[in-house]
Amino acid sequence: MRKTEIPESVKIVGSNLIRIIKEKNLKVRHVAHDSDLDIEALRRYILGKQIMGIDKLVRISKALNVEISELFRNT
Repeated sequence: MRKTEIPESVKIVGSNLIRIIKEKNLKVRHVAHDSDLDIEALRRYILGKQIMGIDKLVRISKALNVEISELFRNT
């Protein structure tokens, strides 16, 4: 894998983020605020363009009120 390639797991997390946000009728900006993240950073995670650290996964899952494993679910 080249350094510029984004792993499939990152794309899965991104699509799960947007699915959960939509299911819960939340706004991306509110999730970013509750996660203490910049909205543009959260958008990059959602689009699968940036790999996030475990600390950010934890903060996002808390903001969404879901288990971290839900973010990795391959549907």
